[in-house]
Amino acid sequence: MLPDTGIPTLAPGYAVVPPGHLATVVTSLEMLRPPPPRPGRPFPSGLRLELLDRPEPETYRTLFRDVGADWLWFSRLTLADGALAAILADREVEIFALRQDGRNLGMLELDFRQPGACELVFLGLIGSLVGTGIGRTLMNTAISRAWARPITRFWVHTCTLDHPGALAFYRRSGFDPFAVHVEIAPDPRLDGTLPRDCAPHVPLLG
Repeated sequence: MLPDTGIPTLAPGYAVVPPGHLATVVTSLEMLRPPPPRPGRPFPSGLRLELLDRPEPETYRTLFRDVGADWLWFSRLTLADGALAAILADREVEIFALRQDGRNLGMLELDFRQPGACELVFLGLIGSLVGTGIGRTLMNTAISRAWARPITRFWVHTCTLDHPGALAFYRRSGFDPFAVHVEIAPDPRLDGTLPRDCAPHVPLLG
C-alpha cells in the first residue's frame, strides 16, 4: 500500500490551484493474484522490446521524455542525478524500451524493491500507437514478468494527465482501485523541463 506520508485530507468544495501549477487526480490500483489471461498479439515486425541493463541517467531520461512528454511525465526529469542513478543501478528494477528503427516508441518499468510486491512504475506508448493493440501486448508482458516472481501484490497508479482511457485499461487488465489522491505540481512546461508545446490537451496557464 502507499506509505503514510501525512498528506492532509481535502475538504469538499473547490480549491485554488497556484499559478503555474497543475492539479491532477491520481488513482492507485492493485491486483492481489494473477488475472485470467487476456489475448494479445505479437509485436509487429521491426518493433522490439529491449531490456536496458542499468542505463545511464541521460539515456533513461531520453526514453522517458520520448514516451512521456505528450502525457506530461516529468517526475524522472526533475529527479537528481544521484537519486535516479541509484534506481537505475538496482537489480530489482527492470526497464524496457519499445523501439523501432532506433526510435523510442514505448517503455515499461517494473520495481521489485519492496519484498513480495511489484510496482508497475511506468507503462506507456507514444500517442500514435495508442489503440493499436500494442498496449495490450506490453501489459501482458508486464503481468507475466511481475507474477513470475514470488509476489503477492502488483500495483500501479495513473492520473488524469495520462491518456483518458488509461484507468479503464488498467481495470480491464485486472487491477482494482484502492486509493485516490490529488497532486499539485509546477507545470514542467514553464521551467523548461518539457517543451511548451507538449500536451496541448492540457491548458498552459502561466
